[in-house]
Amino acid sequence: MAMQFLASFVGGCLIGLAVTVLLIGNGRIAGISGILGGLVARDRARLWINGSFVVGLLLGPVVYRAVSGAWPAASITTSLPLLIVGGLLVGFGTRLGSGCTSGHGVVGLARLSPRSIAAVVTFMAAAVVTVFLMRVAGLS
Repeated sequence: MAMQFLASFVGGCLIGLAVTVLLIGNGRIAGISGILGGLVARDRARLWINGSFVVGLLLGPVVYRAVSGAWPAASITTSLPLLIVGGLLVGFGTRLGSGCTSGHGVVGLARLSPRSIAAVVTFMAAAVVTVFLMRVAGLS
């Protein structure tokens, strides 16, 4: 029973290690929306660091397969239009909140940032309300 949680535990440890290395090594917060935004904006000063971080994220499933012998299981049970709307809302929220779940939730909370605490409380409350409304509307 405990073995099924091992991949999640190891993944969480690797995320913690990656954000710690980025923060201590570069003084940068590992917020994925900011890193991707830097790539899109072609921030030349950070192109190598941002690009390396994104490549590392994309190689994660490849490393998982090399270690476990299987691709990570993923299941999407909702419709494409809902995925698109959800993605757009998340993108809008990350710009509005000056960061995403990785920046605020992983790094900001660990640093006890008041702004990150407020952001996490806000997006967790929004998530609870969204799930409730989706279930009431029969869209879950």
